[in-house]
Amino acid sequence: MTSDDRVGPPRFGDEREMLRAYLDYHRATLAMKCEGLTDEELRQRSMPPSTLSLLGLVRHMAEVERAWFRRVFEENDAPMVWSDRIDFQAAYDASTSTRGEAFAAWEAEVENSRRIEREAESLDRAGRQPRWGEEVSLRMVMLHVLLEYGRHNGHADFLRQGVDGTVGA
Repeated sequence: MTSDDRVGPPRFGDEREMLRAYLDYHRATLAMKCEGLTDEELRQRSMPPSTLSLLGLVRHMAEVERAWFRRVFEENDAPMVWSDRIDFQAAYDASTSTRGEAFAAWEAEVENSRRIEREAESLDRAGRQPRWGEEVSLRMVMLHVLLEYGRHNGHADFLRQGVDGTVGA
């Protein structure tokens, strides 16, 4: 990692502003963990038999963004990005993927998520979680996705260290 250009979350703000800022901070953290690496380095697996890699995490988070924003609030039947069925594990296998492909999909889903959040009147906006068959609030979705990034950014620290010995922020 050559630089840390992330914008830190505010110290004060309303609930929505804080959720939005922390989510964007964690999105930027994942991108930072991948900075400066080749496609081959991004595909480097943690340890057999795991298929977990930095590129796999980017692909997985594209699926998470799509599943929790687009499928819940806009199109319950939107297909997964890398699977023809609901299989979040499929994204982890990035053995033939490239940075360009994975980041283009992830960035597109992040932009869709941001748009959906901005257009929502409040955090109480309800959407239907198709896997559960239940309604959930935008607040719950933002918190869930934020926690997903936090968990996977911890994995990204481990993976980045395995690639170049860098201990993450």
